[in-house]
Amino acid sequence: MRTSVESAGIFSGFYAIKPASYFSKARADFVDRLPRDPSAAILEIGCGTGATGALALSEGCCGRYVGVELFETAATEAREVLTEVITGNVETLAFDFHPAEFDAIILSEVLEHLVEPGEVLKSLSRFVRPGGLLLASSPNISHWRVIRELVMGRFTLADQGVFDRTHLRWFTPETFSAMAEAAGFDVDELGPVTAFSPRTEIISKLTGGRFDHLFMTQIAMIARKR
Repeated sequence: MRTSVESAGIFSGFYAIKPASYFSKARADFVDRLPRDPSAAILEIGCGTGATGALALSEGCCGRYVGVELFETAATEAREVLTEVITGNVETLAFDFHPAEFDAIILSEVLEHLVEPGEVLKSLSRFVRPGGLLLASSPNISHWRVIRELVMGRFTLADQGVFDRTHLRWFTPETFSAMAEAAGFDVDELGPVTAFSPRTEIISKLTGGRFDHLFMTQIAMIARKR
């Protein structure tokens, strides 16, 4: 199996060709779920250029926002708007944070890029206070379009989306939730990043949500530290 360092090197060229928007999209949906608490501290893994953190700070969700970013170019921009930015691979960095130092941790479209995402989440969980939030999202490998491609014998890599060539792991809503539970979090909410269309919402209600996994392009999870 490749190490996290080897994987970062192999895929760095693929990240280099991604548009600037890949590193600069603010997760307003996650910020909306954060309590307004100017005394809070938030940790984001894969902060990009700091758009989500800047929004959280401007909305009064925290007074301290620490970002971790793999690429120095994006990290340099993030330092202009965040309290602190650490550059490096989350799988190899030795953090000196105190236990329960943060009130929330954000991993937006990050875990699928890691060699051992479950182990990383377990390691990071000790820095979140009991009752603190975990906000995470990832592409959904059980979406009906993915199943269609597999039925047709295709798994064509792309520059973005669920078949992004930089992805090392894939999740269904169930396995994403199970990973968080194993890391010491209790899942409060699990659903799509983008709300279902009216037609899909009707299907969901008629089937009691049993087939919701077929319609989630991306999985959004809100959990609390146990």
